[in-house]
Amino acid sequence: MDDKTLFSRALEARTQAYAPYSHFTVGAALLCTDGTVYTGCNIENAAFSPTVCAERVAFFKAVSEGRREFAAIAIAGAQEGAAPDSPCAPCGVCRQVMAEFCRADTFRLLLGTAPENIRVYTLAQLLPLAFSGEML
Repeated sequence: MDDKTLFSRALEARTQAYAPYSHFTVGAALLCTDGTVYTGCNIENAAFSPTVCAERVAFFKAVSEGRREFAAIAIAGAQEGAAPDSPCAPCGVCRQVMAEFCRADTFRLLLGTAPENIRVYTLAQLLPLAFSGEML
């Protein structure tokens, strides 16, 4: 799947977000190495700590169905009802989840505002010196 199509899937997933408190909606599209795509959206909760990010929803859906090899994730976010006007980077918790399942030097993160305006990063670029299971 090309980057533009994957980013379009993230924009589409964003429409399902449940964000009645922040009104900041995020969609993610996670590409497995076999070409399967899992999407996620942020889901807020009045207690805040049970809130889950779009990226983790996509990862947890994939992992719960036995997937363990991932190539890329596209992330799109903005205020509810508005088109993205700047890239939406994953939070630290989401970056740590990615570090659990992805190779830092090859896993790609597609951040942007539209399919035609994407910046591509590796996980190593966004999470240098990551904590990993190899340290335990």
